[in-house]
Amino acid sequence: MPGRAAALDRKRERGHDMLFNDYFYRKALFTPAMFRRCFWMSRPLFTRIMDGVKVYGSYFCVKVDAIGKVGLSSYQKCTSTIRMLAYGVADDFVDEYIRMSKLSCLKAMYRFCRVVIGVFGEQYLRQPNADDTTRLFSINTSRGFSGMLGSIDCMHWEWKNCPFGWQGTYTDHSEGCTVILEVVASHDTWIWHSFFGMADSHNDINVLQRSPVFDRLAHG
Repeated sequence: MPGRAAALDRKRERGHDMLFNDYFYRKALFTPAMFRRCFWMSRPLFTRIMDGVKVYGSYFCVKVDAIGKVGLSSYQKCTSTIRMLAYGVADDFVDEYIRMSKLSCLKAMYRFCRVVIGVFGEQYLRQPNADDTTRLFSINTSRGFSGMLGSIDCMHWEWKNCPFGWQGTYTDHSEGCTVILEVVASHDTWIWHSFFGMADSHNDINVLQRSPVFDRLAHG
């Protein structure tokens, strides 16, 4: 169309081939340890998540448009999203390697988050039930911690874009601004409770007093 810039041919197929040969091929260039370091998860876990989102929605399946051009693959869409979520990078950070535009990366991330909640939310985004409690009690009893459900701890999460007017509240002993994340986790790294957003100036006891971790117990 007159006055409109021509579409940039990013060679999507080349991006998919490079990504697949580097990480997902049977004789991939990067080892499983390197894969975990780059994706913050194992290759089987990545594959399981990708297969789940592909079944839930057709967006993550590769398609061919009206002129016969092959679209972005499932590997490209899931890799760009997980890289953005894992490292907090900009939406155009992976363009040169994965060959995805800024808008495509943002669209893939928004859809990915909604689909993951729809696919895995019922199993993983829930509170522990009676069976879970019984299992955790028995496991911890065998490990010498009778009556224990999990380990609770707090950590400081850096807030890079904290508004200037709030920086005094969210700065304490650390160099930058942070918010506090409280988590209860079992020995198998299953997170059963999380409470996020308290200011950096609070200590663990103050966070625990404001946390809803004991609400269900207090209400019977």
